[in-house]
Amino acid sequence: MLESYVKKILGSRVYDLAIESPLSPAPLLSRRLGAQVSLKREDMQSVYSFKLRGAYNKMAQLSQEQKQAGVITASAGNHAQGVAISAQKLGMRATIVMGKNTPSIKVNAVRDRGAKVVLFGDNYNEAAEHAKELCKAEQLVYIPPYDDVDVIAGQGTIGMEIVNQHSEPLDAIFVPVGGGGLLAGVAAYVKYLHPSTKIIGVEVEGSNCLDAAMRAGRRVTLPIDKLDLFADGVSVAQIGKETFKVAKRYVDDVVVVNVDEICAAIKDVFEDTRCVAEPAGALAIAGMKRYMTSNPGLSHVVSIVSGANVNFDRLRHISERAEVGEAREAILAVTIDEAKGSFLKFCRALGKRAITEFNYRCADADQAHIYVGIGVKSKEDRLDLVAQLQGKGYQVFDMTENEAAKVHLRHMVGGHRRSPGTEMLFRFEFPERPGALLQFLSGLGSDWNISLFHYRNHGSAWGRVLVGFDAGAKEKKTLQDYLQRIGYRFWSEENNPAYELFLR
Repeated sequence: MLESYVKKILGSRVYDLAIESPLSPAPLLSRRLGAQVSLKREDMQSVYSFKLRGAYNKMAQLSQEQKQAGVITASAGNHAQGVAISAQKLGMRATIVMGKNTPSIKVNAVRDRGAKVVLFGDNYNEAAEHAKELCKAEQLVYIPPYDDVDVIAGQGTIGMEIVNQHSEPLDAIFVPVGGGGLLAGVAAYVKYLHPSTKIIGVEVEGSNCLDAAMRAGRRVTLPIDKLDLFADGVSVAQIGKETFKVAKRYVDDVVVVNVDEICAAIKDVFEDTRCVAEPAGALAIAGMKRYMTSNPGLSHVVSIVSGANVNFDRLRHISERAEVGEAREAILAVTIDEAKGSFLKFCRALGKRAITEFNYRCADADQAHIYVGIGVKSKEDRLDLVAQLQGKGYQVFDMTENEAAKVHLRHMVGGHRRSPGTEMLFRFEFPERPGALLQFLSGLGSDWNISLFHYRNHGSAWGRVLVGFDAGAKEKKTLQDYLQRIGYRFWSEENNPAYELFLR
């Protein structure tokens, strides 16, 4: 298998269009991780992503008849740009089907390269099904984003370049995983020449289809309605058939990271390169950091920066979560005395630690609950801080990993329910796009009185809303059945301690 792939990789025609991207040193990450870290800069391609390699290699090998028919594909954005620029280079017609919540920067880039864009569905799978229908109806040639031998070979040229560019033996290469085309291509080439080099795939929680397949020993399909869309470039429900065939034999490990860790990795890449990577583009760096923290001893590693097509309005959300993802900020609820000098006393208890955020409202005559962000050095330092404050007599609730607190409550602290005990609290997520909030509210209808509502658009792929309904415990099941019928994914937050402290 590997020899066949290596031949295809060596014969790939990617350099008609792609550049040999540089392998850049990352001094800040290197010092922090205690190893020589290099970043493979695929963000420097003309479409700011590695995806043009596989797309062009596939399309350049089509017959003249196929080229005249035109091509079609479905993509979250980067493969779309690869197909569009390849079609432009080869003088072909291209139709791209993209989910309605695809970042506008990717949609506009595809249109600017002359391709026809069709926006359909709320995720990649829905877009892909529609693309296949159009392909059959209009007799076009489908260009797969990852599960194709020629596409995999095109992406595999990245592995070839890494081997040629790195002078020292490599301990590990970290690769972002969506459908697995890049991972399979890099693994095939590197394992053939250097079988001792670890190939480590990195996925995001909620779209970890390879991790699920590896654990099950077979390809599995993740629930489409629960896919993570923050890292939209790797939001795939099932690993490719051909890519899994390679991965299960030649990939050494899979690391799964969360959104906060990705945001921290985007900041890391920026500090080392001044490149603003997209979430999927920094995914491998997030996985590298997690893996090397738990597996010390690696001396030379490479991580692939796979893309930089990020909407500017998403940077607000990324910057808010980066410090938490880097374990540099603790989000705490602390109960202090409602008395003059209490805040000063609390600050003295913190010593020289930086306070990054402070919110509070008087709750009663004796006590106040404060929402406070505090600078820390690590997760261990955060836990030590909590123990230190508790040792000084403070009641402390650690909200650093509390999603409702980080997304909603930090913007809402300051009011309590007028009639405690008659409110049910739920957190919702829905695909973000123009008109999505109106559609969400229309879905809720007017059957229930809303007692609390918080929505904030921060450029993410998901719209996030916190809603309180005027309902008591006896109506809980009726309300939950009603919400299930609406069809949005939701979580009950009625027992969330942050809600109890600040809003109930």
